[in-house]
Order: sequence, then structure tokens, then C-alpha cells
Amino acid sequence: MSAPSSTYALILAGGSGTRFWPLSRNSRPKQLLNLFGDSTLLEQTIARLDGLVPPENILILTNAQQEAAVREVARMLPPGNIFAEPAKRDTAPAVALGIGLVAARNPDAIMMVLPADQLIADTAAFQSVMRDALATAEKSDGLVTIGIKPTWPCPSYGYIERGSRATIPGLHCEQMPAEVKRFREKPSTELAEQFLAQGGFCWNAGMFVWSLPNVIRELSKHQPELASFISELRRSPDLAATVAAQFPKLTPISIDYGLMEKAGRVLNIEATFDWDDVGSWLSVANYLEKTGGGNRVNVPVSEIDSENNIVFNARKGCHVALLGVDDLIIVQTEDALLIANRHQADAIKKLSDKLPPELL
Repeated sequence: MSAPSSTYALILAGGSGTRFWPLSRNSRPKQLLNLFGDSTLLEQTIARLDGLVPPENILILTNAQQEAAVREVARMLPPGNIFAEPAKRDTAPAVALGIGLVAARNPDAIMMVLPADQLIADTAAFQSVMRDALATAEKSDGLVTIGIKPTWPCPSYGYIERGSRATIPGLHCEQMPAEVKRFREKPSTELAEQFLAQGGFCWNAGMFVWSLPNVIRELSKHQPELASFISELRRSPDLAATVAAQFPKLTPISIDYGLMEKAGRVLNIEATFDWDDVGSWLSVANYLEKTGGGNRVNVPVSEIDSENNIVFNARKGCHVALLGVDDLIIVQTEDALLIANRHQADAIKKLSDKLPPELL
């Protein structure tokens, strides 16, 4: 199936490399690592768009530290489709930059915004959901979100409260959208349990789909600074110069708080595909081989009286042996070794304040 020329995708490929240290670094965060098979998460994100979005309409937004590595990974895209933010300004300015870049090419485009660092195996189901989202964005006046059906009361995700089924004349979808009642910030575990017991809630996957006229209209109402920036990009004879001059002046704010929670109409389609945001080494462990001793490893290990450990060895020719240790995360690279309590996996990012600069 050919991809419509009016469809665009913005892949957000920035962020830091702190959660998966020492394998990840500031110049090579999670989406640029080969954690799952022979390709990076960024490569997998691009590959999932095959037949859904023309390659010339796939844009990647990254930062200066990661630009070279992103260009190496994304060689299948036109070089002019990869942009580096000149400053860190959170997700709303980043998305506004992407909207402006697309608007300069096609002001009537339908556009999706996708994170580069999520693991999705079922490409067919992903494309089916995204086609429904694109159709919804084209035929409605709303901004579309993709939600993930919760499998446990996770306190680390934002939640979307779904309302009644949306009425959109002329829309025919496999997954019909629901009106969004409201966005809920990351809850306590107790509140998340209430969400799951009540039903009608989904995890916010950070995936958005909209028509440019609709999203620019909403930004004009709720974030006029960003709408003005987009207008400047559309008129600019030199996009790079305009971005360099104006982007660092934008007020940092998240896309959820700055736009989605304020927009007049937001619609939600619940995903039917598998999804994992792979937020820590604990998530990676689910995809590693399980040994007889109950350890999760990416290479063969020797083990005695050792359970529930995670071993990721990226150093060639270096064998790992476990003796009388439990609940550890052990990650070895050519220049660093991490040994951490697996119950503190989310705190690994705090090590960045203690590490020598050359290891960041």
C-alpha cells in the first residue's frame, strides 16, 4: 500500500543517556543502542513507518550531541530531514519546531508525532492503529492521542481518562476513537489501582496525530508564542537561521501540559499493538535470556547460588561468573562497569552527578 504524500511523521530522538548507563551516554541514549536484536530502537521506529509515511516525509528531531549518531543510523532518510535543536526547551517547543518544518512543506498535512525509544514488535497492528488515527485527524476537529491499555497500576506513566465514543461523520475505523475527558498526571500506586479498577483509563504513550490546521488553531489559543514561532518558520527564507535565532528564546513547557490538557477537543484511540517504553534495565531484562538460576543475561554466564540478577556484557572476550549474589544489575562496557541493586534501577540516572565527564 502506497503512503499518502500528505502524511508526515516527526520522530523525537533527543533525551539523555542516563537510565542505561554505562551502555548509554549523552551522545548515544537508549534509542541509539542495539538492546533488542540487530537494530536500534530508532531504526525500528523508522522501519515501522514503511508504507505508512513516505521516507521523504519522515523528519527526525534530535540535539547537537546526538546528531552525528542519528545521521549514521538514519541513512535511509534524506539528510535534510534530520534537525538538531539548538537548545533544550522541552517537548512543546520541540513539537512546534516539527510542526513548523512540516508546515513549510505542506500547510495542510496530517502529521504524527512519535517517540524514537519505544519497543513495538507488531508492525501490522501498529500501522492499523495509526491509519485509524490519521483518518480520525483528517475527518475531525480534534487532536488524536494513542493510549496503551494498562496491564498494571504503574505510577510512572501519565494516564488518559477516556469518555464516550466519539461521533465523527464519515469516519470508518477498526478502532473508533473516544472523547478524552482529561489527562491525569503520574499517580500514586494507590490512585493508579483505582484507575484500573474503575476502567476507562489508558497510559499516555506520547504519540499524537493531527492535521496542521487543527493543531495550529489550538496552539494559537493556548500557546501563542509557539504559534508565532511556527508562523515565522512558514515564512522564513532560511529555516536554519530562523531556528537558531528563535528556538532558544521559547519558553520550556511539555506538550501535554502546554497543549493537550488545554485543547478544546482531544480524541483517543486505544492501541491494539504491543508496547514497552523500556524505561530501565528492569524492562530490558524481560527480553534477555533466562538462565537456569533465574538470572537474565545477554551472554552465557557461570552461576552458583545466584538468582534474579541482570547481566549485560558488551565487552568482548570477558566472561561473567556469579557466586552467591542476588538482585544485582551488572553491566560492563569497554570502559566502565556498573554493579547496582536491581531495586534501585530507576536511580541509576543519579549516578550522572558522580561520574567523571569522560564517562557521560
